[in-house]
Amino acid sequence: MRLPLKLSFALGLMLWVGAQPAAAQQPQAGQTVPVGVVKAETKPVTHGADFVGRIDAIERVEVRARVKGYLEAVNFTEGDRIKTGASLYTIEKGLFQAAVEQAQGALDRAEAALTLATLQRQRAQDLVDKNAGTVVARDQAVAQEQQAQGAVLTAKADLDTAKINLGYTDITSPIDGKIGRTSITKGNVVGPDGTTPLTTIVSQDPMYVSFPVSQRDLLEAAAKGGKKSAKDLAVTIRLADDTVYDQKGRLDFLDVSVSRSTDTVLVRAVIANPKGTLIDGQLVRVKLETVQPEERVVVPQAALIADQQGLYVFVVEDGKAVVRRVKVGPGVGTDQVVESGLTGGELVVVQGLQSLRPGTAVRATPIPTVGRS
Repeated sequence: MRLPLKLSFALGLMLWVGAQPAAAQQPQAGQTVPVGVVKAETKPVTHGADFVGRIDAIERVEVRARVKGYLEAVNFTEGDRIKTGASLYTIEKGLFQAAVEQAQGALDRAEAALTLATLQRQRAQDLVDKNAGTVVARDQAVAQEQQAQGAVLTAKADLDTAKINLGYTDITSPIDGKIGRTSITKGNVVGPDGTTPLTTIVSQDPMYVSFPVSQRDLLEAAAKGGKKSAKDLAVTIRLADDTVYDQKGRLDFLDVSVSRSTDTVLVRAVIANPKGTLIDGQLVRVKLETVQPEERVVVPQAALIADQQGLYVFVVEDGKAVVRRVKVGPGVGTDQVVESGLTGGELVVVQGLQSLRPGTAVRATPIPTVGRS
């Protein structure tokens, strides 16, 4: 079992103090030792396990040019929040506008040719009906009309393509999000063959947090919380400055396979980010915890003492210091969960420990519990 850093330091200090010469610490016979005590409390404790996770944007877009041309303008400020449809870049339109007009002219010619072919086919059919024309001439007219219809369809498609390419000269945002820096400035030639995107947009709210978890941790956390599914567990994250983020997350995805190298499964949670505090790619500490807390006995970490037999605390009974061997669980702030050895309500010594021996007469003074977790 690994103990928290603060607890490990405190226990090391207790061991050092316990190793000092007895003559310097042992109270004189009949002397009453003043000690500070707190009551072992029973409080609701949420089970949890800590992991290292990474924040990921739910949507990420690499903006690229879809047609080749000179870049006329960059229409955004780097780092700004933008909306779907916001103008990002403008490519010179002249050639693309000319292509639209050329395609429109080709369509007009094709439609005129179709009109003539239709009239010729009608005349040929009338002559056949009056026995004044040949079936061969009528069939040739029908074929010419069908060819003209095909030419119209091709011309329409060319016009649509030209209009689409003209539309690509205005590059807009496909999502709401935060835009990064531009990799190119106006006056340069851009095109679809470029390997570097013009810029990147990442969505902001909500965000993903992904972290690897062992199968054992997932099952234990779900079992302790009375949950059948790991997706019922809550997610809390702690930022780089050690502050707890003010939004709770929820699990929404467990990978379909376990990593063979680490024996972990990738877990992903969704967490709100209304203020933009979370940034795509940042590392955070993730706590996976049960939603429903359990009543557990807790004592201050400062009360714990370690020796070769394990951990113990001094409690006050009938005016004397009595040793209670304890088994501890996870830390809860500055407190420690006691799995066994205490039932709650005992007066646990937290001050004056260096002068105590089992059976020492003590004068207990309660210590205010303000500030305890």
